[in-house]
Amino acid sequence: MILTGDYHTHSPYSHGKSTIAENAQRAAEIGLKEIAITDHGYTHIMFGLKRRETEAYSRECAEAQEKYGVRVLVGIEANILGVEGRSDLTERDFENFDVYFAGNHVAARYQGWNNFWRYGMGNVIPRKLGFKPTSALIERNTKAYINVIKNNPIDAVTHLNFLCPANAIEVARCAEDYGTYIELNSKKTHLTDDELCDMVQKTGVRFIVNSDAHHVRRVGDTALVEEQLARVAFPMDRIDNIDGRMPNFRFTAFKKGL
Repeated sequence: MILTGDYHTHSPYSHGKSTIAENAQRAAEIGLKEIAITDHGYTHIMFGLKRRETEAYSRECAEAQEKYGVRVLVGIEANILGVEGRSDLTERDFENFDVYFAGNHVAARYQGWNNFWRYGMGNVIPRKLGFKPTSALIERNTKAYINVIKNNPIDAVTHLNFLCPANAIEVARCAEDYGTYIELNSKKTHLTDDELCDMVQKTGVRFIVNSDAHHVRRVGDTALVEEQLARVAFPMDRIDNIDGRMPNFRFTAFKKGL
């Protein structure tokens, strides 16, 4: 498996340890055609990109692209803010970004008290106490994933089910319907082998593999994903950013229609 583009990397604009330029340089060194810098969305309490930083963020991506000759996309890993599927990227922000991902993160400013308590803390408290997720929690998380796909032109759901257990099949079906990718994240284990097999067998959803690199050493790293794919005999033609293939991102098409 040869990665064509790594579309999930972080910089110090959130909590990455390496600069945008360092990530781009590494991408060029290992032969990637593209890289996206996808720092956390604006509502992340501890590590979110700030709106006032967006211009500098975009400028650094452009400068890195010019210097290292690899395409550097301006991206964001937005936060899911509740069951209704709102994210922290609004339509007025769209012109500033090339790649739009969304995922569940613990330290976000959720949409209202109910979402803070039932969606945010609803995932944190049972995990901390060692309780098995209830069917109500799984249903609530599934709705949040599905609604964020329906209500926003997101390119990919990041690390599906990591610290936020949902019905992966239902999320994958929705993602297939709307042209959103399911990310296979090589930083953290987030889908079981059975969930991944079921998604392949029962849906036509497509995938991308990303490093979720928080340090330049991990840019392009796919080892964790490759280990899982080998265990489940995964059909590699379902992945759209390997072996010369380039993803067809939904956000790009959406912006052309504005």
